[in-house]
Amino acid sequence: MDDNYQTYLNRIVRMTLPQAYQNQVQHIQESTKFHHSPSQGSQAAPFPGYTIITPPQGDDSINSLLYTQLHKLQCQLVELLCDANLIVALPLASFHLTLADLIWDSAYKNACSLNPNYEVELRDCIQSIFQQYQNKYPHLQTPIIWRYSGLIVMPRAIGVALVPRNASDYEQIINFRRLVYQNSQLIALGIEQHYHLTAHITLGYFRTIPANFNRDRFVDLLDQLNQTWLDQTLEFTIHRAELRKFDDMSHFYRQPDWATLDFGTE
Repeated sequence: MDDNYQTYLNRIVRMTLPQAYQNQVQHIQESTKFHHSPSQGSQAAPFPGYTIITPPQGDDSINSLLYTQLHKLQCQLVELLCDANLIVALPLASFHLTLADLIWDSAYKNACSLNPNYEVELRDCIQSIFQQYQNKYPHLQTPIIWRYSGLIVMPRAIGVALVPRNASDYEQIINFRRLVYQNSQLIALGIEQHYHLTAHITLGYFRTIPANFNRDRFVDLLDQLNQTWLDQTLEFTIHRAELRKFDDMSHFYRQPDWATLDFGTE
């Protein structure tokens, strides 16, 4: 399902262009991952599940420079859109790159209700997959580097896209995803690949879209902000994959014995 290297690059570049913003902004909608009230503001809604991600910012010192810059970009984005009150900004400590979506919300709840041992079986399966990757690619020591490419608009969120430094950095992540999604035991647990890879770090989710929302102005503001960041050379080192659980979109956590996979960092 995932693109080849050149197709991926072309697709991501197109997503950061004004024409893409203009198209996407016609379809944006409020995210159900947050609830809003005048008294309590925006609160993360229950949305449980499991995922494979890089360590979130709060646990990732290797990418501290990139995350500092992304937080600055997030603040500029919120400030630009403050009049529209359009964005729920995610906490910095939750910033991460998703390497492979697994299971969430109703599918996760149903799986757990049908199988009391579901979570244990899932965690054991991911541990086995990580070990398979290490056995298949035992000598990969070169760091996997991806780079900031620009702001992107998704149906319910805004984030920044990442592109690989070269074809090798891309293939290592695609090979990892293939091992995950083609694993028969994981498929038997009801997990399948729903999306092709669009490597991104989410900065915020959309609130209620006002009836009088000026979409053209939004596109202009977003493009202006994007232009100011295009000369930034921001690199993201994918040094570790971790199985993480989440109860909502504001916090991703794990136990010490849950599966991890270390990629090269030096």
